[in-house]
Amino acid sequence: MADSPSNNEYWSANMRLVAICLVIWAVVSFGFGILLRPMLSGIAVGGTDLGFWFAQQGSILVFLALIFFYAWRMNTLDKQHGVDEE
Repeated sequence: MADSPSNNEYWSANMRLVAICLVIWAVVSFGFGILLRPMLSGIAVGGTDLGFWFAQQGSILVFLALIFFYAWRMNTLDKQHGVDEE
């Protein structure tokens, strides 16, 4: 299969989407859970501080949301480039 402009656009969009999802996940899990925890410690959520919540539950929930967002967005991208499975 030759590298066509459409093929390159598809993979460029795919890699851009992966990079965006990874940046969001890193900011939420590492940034909010570790680096910004002292600033978030005064905000109470569910009986604990917000920094601890992001480190324990928040990063997992954001990760799950990113999985569903990626699947939805890739289905849309596949349809746009004619490589969908339907």
